[in-house]
Amino acid sequence: MRNLFLFLVLLASPAAFAQSLTPSFPAFDQWRAAVLAGDSDALASIYSPTAEAKVGGPDGKDVPLPDEISFWSSFKSKGLADFSTEVVDEQNPREDVHILVQQVTLTFNPGATPQHEYVILSQAWSLQDNAWRVVFSAHSAPTRLRQPVQRKNIYSAAANPTKEISEALHTAAASHKRVLVVFGGNWCFDCHVLDEAFHSPEIAPTVNKSFLVVHVDIGHADKNLDIAKKYDIPLDRGVPAIAVLDSDGKLLFSQKRGEFEAARSMAPEDILAFLHQWQP
Repeated sequence: MRNLFLFLVLLASPAAFAQSLTPSFPAFDQWRAAVLAGDSDALASIYSPTAEAKVGGPDGKDVPLPDEISFWSSFKSKGLADFSTEVVDEQNPREDVHILVQQVTLTFNPGATPQHEYVILSQAWSLQDNAWRVVFSAHSAPTRLRQPVQRKNIYSAAANPTKEISEALHTAAASHKRVLVVFGGNWCFDCHVLDEAFHSPEIAPTVNKSFLVVHVDIGHADKNLDIAKKYDIPLDRGVPAIAVLDSDGKLLFSQKRGEFEAARSMAPEDILAFLHQWQP
């Protein structure tokens, strides 16, 4: 099982992107129901009783099973109202082993406006005495922004960013918008997180109404450095990095302090506050 554990940890890591699938494992529904109910006893009964279940935390270190149970059961007391999943990978390497890697969406409603948190969850289930039990589990830390689960080519190596910026400025002038020049690379997980956020239901309306987005591929800090310099972007402070241009090409803002470098730790309201500050 050791190779299986390593495989799951890799899939659960931020570097992994996979094709979404459809859930098809009823035993997980029992686990989900226990989380929604905040029922720690029901949760504990689902983990393997014949061999201590192996649990990994966000830092990759082993976590005691009681701490794992507490992690999931505590969401109920924090106002958990719903729990949905998107399956990233689902496998049956043997008849008695089932693997699930999922993005979990936790919905809270402490007030009138629902709030979401996201967790990447990897589990290995084993059929023991005619019942499915969790024998391995690993999860990321909860985030306020949805984590990307599909590989996308956001930063095209073949693109001509000078031409794309010029075209965006021309369109922006006619539509009374501004241009967001986003520097990064396809290898950058936080670049994918930010792009996912720009397309989210909370943020996309503001982006679409007020901005045009141009992605500039920096390679491994060895491409389009002249464009980064032109817009006063210090790439050594990390990516994604954003420059805001008025429709006449005037530089209104250039990211200096790595504000978006750790996009995975941001909340939707953080990004909206930035967009509202610079919208025309």
